[in-house]
Amino acid sequence: MPNPLDAAAVRAWCGLALEALGRERERIDAINVYPVADGDTGTNLYLTLESAARAVEAAFDGHASAGTAPGLADAIGAMAHGALIGARGNSGTIVAQLLRGMTEVLAADAATADAGRSAEALRRALRRAAASTYEAVAHPVEGTVLTVATAAADAAERAAGRTGGAAEVARAAHEGARSALRATPGQLAVLGRAGVVDAGGCGLVALLGALADALSGETSVTPVAVRADAPLPEAAGCEAATRAAADGCHHADGPAFEVIYLLEAGDDAVARLRTRLDGLGDSLVVVGGDGLWNVHVHVDDAGAAVEAGIEAGRPYRIRITHFGGATRLKEPAMAARAVVAVVPGAGLAGLCAEAGATPVAVRPGEPPASGELVQAIRQAHAREVMLLPNDPELRHTAAAAAEQARTEGVRVALIPTRSAVQGIAALAVHEPGRSFDEDVVAMTSAAGATRYAELAVAERQSWTMAGVCQAGDVLGLIDGDVAVIGSDLTVTATTVLDRMLSAGGEMVTLVLGAQAPPSLAERLERHVRERHLAVDTVVYDGGQHGAPLLIGVE
Repeated sequence: MPNPLDAAAVRAWCGLALEALGRERERIDAINVYPVADGDTGTNLYLTLESAARAVEAAFDGHASAGTAPGLADAIGAMAHGALIGARGNSGTIVAQLLRGMTEVLAADAATADAGRSAEALRRALRRAAASTYEAVAHPVEGTVLTVATAAADAAERAAGRTGGAAEVARAAHEGARSALRATPGQLAVLGRAGVVDAGGCGLVALLGALADALSGETSVTPVAVRADAPLPEAAGCEAATRAAADGCHHADGPAFEVIYLLEAGDDAVARLRTRLDGLGDSLVVVGGDGLWNVHVHVDDAGAAVEAGIEAGRPYRIRITHFGGATRLKEPAMAARAVVAVVPGAGLAGLCAEAGATPVAVRPGEPPASGELVQAIRQAHAREVMLLPNDPELRHTAAAAAEQARTEGVRVALIPTRSAVQGIAALAVHEPGRSFDEDVVAMTSAAGATRYAELAVAERQSWTMAGVCQAGDVLGLIDGDVAVIGSDLTVTATTVLDRMLSAGGEMVTLVLGAQAPPSLAERLERHVRERHLAVDTVVYDGGQHGAPLLIGVE
């Protein structure tokens, strides 16, 4: 018995899509040769849908607590939003836009269980989804997930007038996508040379198959075909496909970094951002709307890509991945050692990337989950990894991530950094050329020798170690405890510096937040120079929200 196109169907779709991508993830990773042969398309799609599924469950929970049931618009809107904020890689970002395109139609129509109306709504939703993916990609290429999405919409168009309703439209879209996927090696040379189909298109076929199953009530577990029409010998396995793909992968002349971030910005600012990023690199995909966007680009200058986001609006959840080596194959050459650092701002993310680390940028109140840290460790493509949590609240999360990565064969050291300034100190002494244990000791010692402080603004009246503060007071926290309460940011900062330097110090590190006044750094540098002779000062534009100033004293 076919199921109606409603909120329950969307919920079932999410669950079935996760199951399908879970089964296909490794096979899709193995055929990932375009646009970069970095072997993570299946994983990225799975993580994107996982975020979408969590958002849908949250929508159902929220309505249940209010004694109501979510409608189709609520469920599909939550799915699209969850995919947008959790999108990973080129393929995940495109799928997020595809879901947003479907939402634009289904949320507006509020399609009912009536077979004819649901079928027509789904047909138009799939057409809008395919069109929106082309709008999101700076330079569309045929033979990719874009082609597969269009073929699915074409097939849905032909089936919309039949009597089977939305379930028949979804099944037709799935079959149309499967046929288009098989043809992709003849449309894109790199796929033909590797003897595989497009990895992103492969994931979309799995996603549409899950939609068809959710609406028909009939589950199909037929594996998605990953081979071209003239396949490699079956005994060769995915490793042979990887080796065959080497001739078609990007070499040293391709961009070195993948940069992804969420961005709060207006339409005009995003239009300017697209132009700027298009000049910096390739594989540019910008999806979203209504003030929230997901930006994906491949560049050589990761810092410039992040800075462009800062100029456009407020970037966060920044992920910068180095493709690893001059030749980017499906299995990137493993580095001997890498650093993964959690940082609170866009500027610090760029600083870490320039220093060779893999940053995980977060916003206040949005700490990363252990799975996100595990993925960052994987993307570092190293046999040994130094993990810098840079926050005492992340100690257990980071420990769980490190333990998971160790089960996957990566040697991970958790450096006990409690602040971003301690992370900067640890990163400054990192030396991959020495032994692992010696590097751990040096980085841990550098972090431990750095006292840390931050300036914050009190949100409400409360008791502190320094007395009672009122809403709006400036708080100076030293080593995690409130030590100074003031009314002026600069005056409070100089008091904190004097207290910290009274115990000695040779270098002061100042990390300016997004709300720091322009004159703050100059006034503090002058104060240190005049009051504390022989103490050097270094200033970074961290761009963090919440804390207008971070201070480190070594």
